[in-house]
Amino acid sequence: MTATHLLGIDRIACGGYGLCAELLPEAIELDERGYPVRGSAPLTGEALGHARRAVAACPALALRLDRTPGRALERGSAQRT
Repeated sequence: MTATHLLGIDRIACGGYGLCAELLPEAIELDERGYPVRGSAPLTGEALGHARRAVAACPALALRLDRTPGRALERGSAQRT
């Protein structure tokens, strides 16, 4: 069973700095007010490395990576790593 990762955003903690969208444009866009909106696709390969960097660089600590074992993604459950 292969684990994938999904990006989680704490919209309450987010300060709208936009750094995440600069570091991870393949998975994050900014809404009309400058707050991040993420795609629903799992992160793999090079994008996962960029996501880890974005999580570490977030000034508001509003990003997280959720590890999702193979079929758990279909059920909608995720484990935090």
